[in-house]
Amino acid sequence: MSILQVSNVNKSFAGLRALNEVNLEVQEGAVHAIIGPNGAGKSTLLNCFVGRLEPDTGSVQFNGVSLLGLSPHKINQAGVCRVFQTPEIFGDLTLLQNMMIPTLAKRDGAFRLNAWDRVDGQAEITEKSEHLLEDVGLIEKRDVKADFLSRGDKRRLELAMCLVQDPKLLLLDEPTAGMSRADTNDTIDLLKRIGERGITKIVIEHDMHVVFSLAHRISVMAQGTIIAEGAPEEIKGDQRVRDAYLGGHIYEHARRIPGRGAGLARGVAAGLFLRLGAQSLLRRELYRAGHQLQCARGRD
Repeated sequence: MSILQVSNVNKSFAGLRALNEVNLEVQEGAVHAIIGPNGAGKSTLLNCFVGRLEPDTGSVQFNGVSLLGLSPHKINQAGVCRVFQTPEIFGDLTLLQNMMIPTLAKRDGAFRLNAWDRVDGQAEITEKSEHLLEDVGLIEKRDVKADFLSRGDKRRLELAMCLVQDPKLLLLDEPTAGMSRADTNDTIDLLKRIGERGITKIVIEHDMHVVFSLAHRISVMAQGTIIAEGAPEEIKGDQRVRDAYLGGHIYEHARRIPGRGAGLARGVAAGLFLRLGAQSLLRRELYRAGHQLQCARGRD
């Protein structure tokens, strides 16, 4: 059963079409990745899901209810939570205080300080917050101010701040951006554990190692529209995806390098595409490989 239905969504900025007839359906409990080159419209699409942007036309429905026209906090109350590209946390507050703010907001509809609030209610919230900090490996830093965390720990804190609200749909906008490979692998393991809770996740990510480790289904965006959609194995071999990331002529150039160089060049293309999804790096490495092979043949 689908939990999110997006139909014919369009969005323009000063005449520039950022989203063009986007259609998307996300199944409940699944991990649905959205990938594509920079500027493809991925984050713009997420902003339409959480009320930061209003589509010019089209519809966005969550559990059969339209999200259009709702404020971000109303959408959050409905069960949609987002992890941003840059961690949005409260740097001057401790990790535990950061956790309690969204918990109280979810309970009360807005965060407010009340000196007469029931102590037992706060104790329950504190216990839940500490449990989530333990889940993401940050419990020992519960009393540390968030500003002193590493980037990877800040991303984990923001993720915990979402999870403490018991979301039905979790939107992850480049959750491993700026992380080391070790931190990235830890985040993959963490997101897999979260998957055991049955939370539906939409993941925007450039690191193909992350995408293919997590996703059940992948949608590929280019120039504001979805150009391909399918299971990970289908997406790996889709020529439209290669064109969007590489430019078809570059892949063909690599494929036509004669002799042993052809296999190496194709390996560079496929390997870098699947692991990095980095358009500029891929082009550079492909031409470097071709140049090195030509030099090697010249020495022979």
